[in-house]
Amino acid sequence: MRRLFVVFLVCHVAPSAQQAPPPQPGQAATFRSSTLLIVQTVMVKDGKGKPIEGLTAGDFIVAEDGVRQDIAFVEYQKLEAPPIGTTDLTPAVPAAAASAVSPVTAVSETTPAVPLPGDARFRGKRLIVFYLDLSSMSFFNQFRVFDGVRTYLETQMTTVDLLSIAVFQHSRLRLRLDFTDDREALRRVVGEIEREQLDAEQGGAISYDPGGPFGENDATFNMFSMDRKLAALQTTVTNLGALPELKTLIYFGGGLQIGSNNLAQLRATVNAAVRANVTINPIDTSGLRASAPMGNATRPSPGGAGMFSGALAMGSIRRQQTEEDTYYALAKDTGGKATVNLNDLSLGITQAAQAVPGYYMLGYYTKNLQKDGKFRRVKVSLSGPLADTAELSHRPGYYGAKEWSKFNAFDKERQLEEALRLEDPITDIPIAVEINYFQVSSAEYFVPISVRMPGSELIRARPTGDTKAVIDMIGEIKTEHGATVRNARDKLEFTLDAASATETARRPIQYETGFTLLPGAYMVKVLARDATTGRIGTFLQKFVVPNLEREFERLPISTVVLSSQRVAPGTALYSVQQRIPATMANPLIHDGLKLVPSVTRTFKVNQPLFIYLQAYERDASAIRPLVAFAAFYRDGLKVFETQAIGFDTWDEQYKAVSIRLSVSPGQLEPGTYECQVAVLDPSGNRAAFWRAPVVMLR
Repeated sequence: MRRLFVVFLVCHVAPSAQQAPPPQPGQAATFRSSTLLIVQTVMVKDGKGKPIEGLTAGDFIVAEDGVRQDIAFVEYQKLEAPPIGTTDLTPAVPAAAASAVSPVTAVSETTPAVPLPGDARFRGKRLIVFYLDLSSMSFFNQFRVFDGVRTYLETQMTTVDLLSIAVFQHSRLRLRLDFTDDREALRRVVGEIEREQLDAEQGGAISYDPGGPFGENDATFNMFSMDRKLAALQTTVTNLGALPELKTLIYFGGGLQIGSNNLAQLRATVNAAVRANVTINPIDTSGLRASAPMGNATRPSPGGAGMFSGALAMGSIRRQQTEEDTYYALAKDTGGKATVNLNDLSLGITQAAQAVPGYYMLGYYTKNLQKDGKFRRVKVSLSGPLADTAELSHRPGYYGAKEWSKFNAFDKERQLEEALRLEDPITDIPIAVEINYFQVSSAEYFVPISVRMPGSELIRARPTGDTKAVIDMIGEIKTEHGATVRNARDKLEFTLDAASATETARRPIQYETGFTLLPGAYMVKVLARDATTGRIGTFLQKFVVPNLEREFERLPISTVVLSSQRVAPGTALYSVQQRIPATMANPLIHDGLKLVPSVTRTFKVNQPLFIYLQAYERDASAIRPLVAFAAFYRDGLKVFETQAIGFDTWDEQYKAVSIRLSVSPGQLEPGTYECQVAVLDPSGNRAAFWRAPVVMLR
């Protein structure tokens, strides 16, 4: 499901206000419809600061950049409720709806669950996100944070509060708990996080994922040159944009500072929060500061000339002021409240939560459909007698959508990250992927990945006169638990003159990369983007690297590679690229020629068909000769079989027997076949079989 922001894309068909001229004879008629639904949250209070209820669409006036807009709907969200004190929390929802809210489990992804249309589980609820930035928080600050969160849960949480917990630690962002009113689940997750941090502080063994969603691990941040803290925060608020209600994010962190290197990222984070209808409420976890000029007992005594000139003391004060300025900037620009110099952090949580006593959700279809990425200033006012007495607060506007031609370098990089986070594949560019594995040691496997794209798709959308094609390629491998273990980024560049453009349109473009992995279940995600047109294609697939060391009944073999082409490495006609380390022996290269895997397993009858695989005899001190052959079946009947060939040589380092078979041109008629490869170990009384469909074309 595509992630939605506060600016919703809505399929809307309505009669045009202006009659279009009839098409000329022989001219195809073109119909276009584009509508943007903008949702504003507006708080209306009287002179005493109390919320005003009962207003309708006729009471509001909305103007965008000075142009009055037509209001589509107005709905009031009442959030007043007393604190629960020390009593058990009783959800203020019907029994049927309570079952959809309370039962929760910890999650490992970064995206909250999005309710289906008509699901009112969040209606009349205050959505609060506890964002714990533990990446650089001291032990004493962590203790203060956990104590403040528990105090809020026990004594200050109300019956209309739904809480979520997101954690940024060990260079990874995780949504540890989705929105819930289950205090027991909230206590449990907070306790788990605290125990993990305590184990880390004491130097004990701690189990955590070494990577994260694309955009939050070390290797990825080196790719995108982003500030870790702000980019992870931007990811969180962006994911919350799928929920149209107002969200209150409580940021617990430290060391977050504005500098010349992260001003762009700070603005992007604020813009994402505004679009997602999220207020950021930073809480300085350092509490009330009264630090000595030369430092306190938590650090060694400083040295150098700065200790005598006052430079050290001034630098410490300057860093503290810069950090507080960052908090105030995040709060002011998103409509939140910053809390600094306060030891009771639960009070800061309460102040941020009570700042949203109730609000109106106001929607309108904007009349400005330009995709220029500019800021649209929105002004909401009241008509009638309340116009002069009521106090309104709302976000000052939003940033419009932006066309690819207007993207800057930062926009393009962020687009890649957001595209990789989507669970629903993007199919602007069709992609096919083949994954193979070859054992290189008792524990490691070399996993080459081949990516194929139709060249016609890249040529079709290319602007006239553009002769250079640039394709951004990104690959990412995660474990079954969502931890990123490998990623790679590359760029394909080639010139599209008249001759090469025609050739590329007729042939596929293939990219190859390779990784070393341990046995286990993985998920691979591949993204390709045409850097000229902005069109994107993504591919997502699960695969398993088996542990062949535990294969005792059958003969251990690798995957089987089918191909019709052997080319010189790096000189393939249609831009075959590879990012395989020079120290890694590529098993697909033999006698100076590289076997190009057929990702789609589609071949022509007038071309040879090459078959390659490896069999492993790691338990043998000397090679046991093997026999292999391939058979092709059609409608359950065997129609062709290659000659059985014996193999009596192996790679002594890997104890791998390379098996190469081939089918000459003309041996198979056009049609669909089942290809079966059999490998026999006569002396060991073991065998292995592999089977897959293939298509032969004329």
